[in-house]
Amino acid sequence: MAKKQKKNGGSGGTPATVALAAAGTPFTVHAYEHDPASASYGEEAAEALGVSPGRVFKTLVADVDGELTVAVVPVAGQLDLKALASAVGGKRAVMADPAAAERTTGYVRGGISPLGQRKRLRTVLDASASEHATICVSAGRRGLEVELSPGDLAALTSAVVAPIGRG
Repeated sequence: MAKKQKKNGGSGGTPATVALAAAGTPFTVHAYEHDPASASYGEEAAEALGVSPGRVFKTLVADVDGELTVAVVPVAGQLDLKALASAVGGKRAVMADPAAAERTTGYVRGGISPLGQRKRLRTVLDASASEHATICVSAGRRGLEVELSPGDLAALTSAVVAPIGRG
């Protein structure tokens, strides 16, 4: 069962919520009970929060020409690796090794947030995010999402906004 938590975080948050609070960005944290047997972290979040899967975005880490790059796409679709490479001026993109993604971001798979990463990675936000007043992304651990405006997310991550999702 989902429960809405506090606006603008508070103490004891994740690196993502701490970064949002430090920036003075308006956001809302949503917590839900994560089921380890769930097949899809993002779809589980959308269902638990009662939010359209088109408004819940997953954070994926890809390797574009040898450089780790974050892609933020709707959980309802898939990442178009060619479009991601093109969006950052690269030639080829493949999904990053999960251990490298965890080590570099400081988050575990299924809880990687585009915010508050250990090493700031270049980020691409799918253009469909701009269709919504707010979107949800991982707040830095499984069972925790943060809701904020796509413009604020793009600004805080210095994201390129491009059509990188499909489906």
